[in-house]
Order: sequence, then structure tokens, then C-alpha cells
Amino acid sequence: MNKTTIDIQAFINEHPFTKYQWMILALCFITVAMDGFDTAIIGFIASDLVQEWGVEKSALGPVMSAALVGLAVGALTAGPLADRIGRKKVLLMSIVVFGSFSLLTAFATSLNQLTLLRFLTGLGLGAAMPNAATLMSEYAPERRRALLVNLMFVGFPMGSSLGGFLSAWMIPHYGWQSVLILGGVMPLLLAVALVFLLPESARYLVVKRQPSQRIATILRRIAPLPEQVEFELREAGQVKDKSALAVIFSPRYLVGTVMLCMTYFMGLLIFYLLTSWLPLLIRETGASMSQASIITALFPLGGGIGVLILGALMDKINPNKVVAVGWLLTGVFVFLVGFSTNNLVLMGVMVFIAGSIMNGAQSSMPALAAGFYPTQGRATGVAWMLGIGRFGGILGA
Repeated sequence: MNKTTIDIQAFINEHPFTKYQWMILALCFITVAMDGFDTAIIGFIASDLVQEWGVEKSALGPVMSAALVGLAVGALTAGPLADRIGRKKVLLMSIVVFGSFSLLTAFATSLNQLTLLRFLTGLGLGAAMPNAATLMSEYAPERRRALLVNLMFVGFPMGSSLGGFLSAWMIPHYGWQSVLILGGVMPLLLAVALVFLLPESARYLVVKRQPSQRIATILRRIAPLPEQVEFELREAGQVKDKSALAVIFSPRYLVGTVMLCMTYFMGLLIFYLLTSWLPLLIRETGASMSQASIITALFPLGGGIGVLILGALMDKINPNKVVAVGWLLTGVFVFLVGFSTNNLVLMGVMVFIAGSIMNGAQSSMPALAAGFYPTQGRATGVAWMLGIGRFGGILGA
């Protein structure tokens, strides 16, 4: 009997977006939300730590930066690993790592312990996001890829925002440790769910020449397939027999790789400058802890709106131009935040608008990168952009 040969991306493009793909999106969304929650957590507990431990604000600098160094290292190592052993395995490992160390951070008794535990938490956080983005992009039809990957990234600002609102409620009642315990338990429960529900990337399985039957079992959840079937992946821009790192730094991709990394670097510098230090700066204008937490939480809160608008535009018009205009407007509104410190309401509005546009532009970058690289180097390309960008976050903090 003749076997039918099917191109994976053509198969995904031809069929409607199914409940199974919505489930993959939901799982990746929750993963990114947990990432956002645990990444932002230190900014929300900083003020209480300063009071309880009687340390100077400046002493928290290394603590703020430790997770970000971990995020960078985690991303830079996770991408090549995911292109070698699979997106799902690396994603699961990363969630278990950041959940476990977040839980342990609640029991820290010194700044040195806190710094080390935040670094180890960061290793997991850095590895999770690029793999979630890569996996989602590989199950998305091309006509809606940017919107769907961006929709997943709405989870990050929502997770950060949730951290702010929960901190404002939990810390006065249960102490700063309670937020860290919650930030550890939730990812560990999620990891258990992912073991059973999340599939490996079908595109990755084809590139790694895995058995057709294994790939067919996953794809039949999307649409019916013939009994005898083989799979292939026709995509432009594949680089012959090179490691994933060699692919993203090959002549075809080098300039794009450098530009993606530089842009993400600058974006995270602004994001962490504001989210790490805004609560303490607002407190110095005479605002209460709750007011400072709520205004800071407004920065990521509007991100969902910006992310969805930019994602929809990227699928319709030139995605490079859409992201470029987003960054231009970000610069204008961050500049205006500095002129609104005398009025808390006006400051809240400026923080919200700046955050909406900035999160839209920043969260669109992985979709831009995922569309730029071939499958053999996609996880590495997305992860290295995120990883090198993290050094901008370190400088910002």
C-alpha cells in the first residue's frame, strides 16, 4: 500500500484551529503566567523585606539582579537543549526548577541565601518562556501565528499583575513568605498536568526523524489522517547539517539574530527598571504601600491589550514595521511617566499606557523570532534572543 506524504505545516494551515490546539495554547498561557508571577515577585516583596530585615534599599540590588542573571543563563542553555532533546522535556524541567526554588526562597534567612535562591529560580524561569513560545508557534497556522503566540504572551503581564494585586492583599495578612510559597506550589501542580496533557512539537519530531506513528497520533487530535502516512517538513531557509547555534549565526540569519537580540535587550532594560524600582520610587512620593503596588501593577496590566492589537496587526501587515512603531511609542510614554510624579492618578494613567504599548512590542518579539528561524534552530533563536535580552533586564534592575 502506498503511503501518503504530508507536510506538517501545510496540514496545520489547512485545518481550523481545533480544541486540541486551544488546549496547547491554554497550557502555554498558564506556563507563561506562572513565569510572569515568579519573575515579578521580588519587586512586590522588596519593601517589606527592607523593613523586616532592616537592610538598605541598595542592598537589594544583587537580589533583584540574581534572578535576571539566572534567566539569561537558563534561556541561553535551554534553547540548544530543546533543539536537541525536545521542547516538552525542557519545558517540564524548567517549570519544576523554578517552582521548587521559589518555594525554598520563602524560607531564606539572609540576603546571601535570597540571592542564590533567586538565581536558581531564574534558571528555570529563563528556560520556560522560549520553549512555550516555540511549541505554540509550531502548532499555530501561519495566518494566525503572531496573534496566537502573542495571546500566549498575555499570560506574562497578567501573571506579573496578579503578583501585584495578590501581594497587596496577602503580605499584610500572611507576610511576604506567603507570596513565594504560592509562586512555588502553583508551577509544581502545573508540571504534573503538562506531563499528561502537553504534546511534543510535531515539527520537531519530523526534523528528528521520529516514527510516523508517534507523529500521526498527535496530529489525529487536530484532523483525520490516512492509515498509512509519512511526514515531511518543507520550509525555506533550512541550513544543511549544522548545529542549532550554527544555524542562527550562519550568514543567512546573522544580521537578524543581532537585531532581534539588541531590540529585546533594550526592551527588558526599560521593563525591569520600572517594575523593580517603581514601588520603592512611588513610596518616596508619600504614597502608601498599597498605592505603590497598585500603580506598579498597572504597568503590566494593560499589556494584554497591546499584545493582542500588535499580534493581529503583525498577521495582516509587515510585522517588522508594526513592532518598530510600538517601540517608538513606548519611548514617548516612558518619557512622560517621569513628568507625572506630582499626580498619582496621572502617573497611573501614564504607567498604564506605557505598559500597554511596551508589553505589546516586547511580547511580539518571540513571534517575530519564531517566524524568522527554521525548525532546526527555532528554539535556539528564540531562546538566545530572550537570553541576551535578559542582560538588559539585569542592567535595568
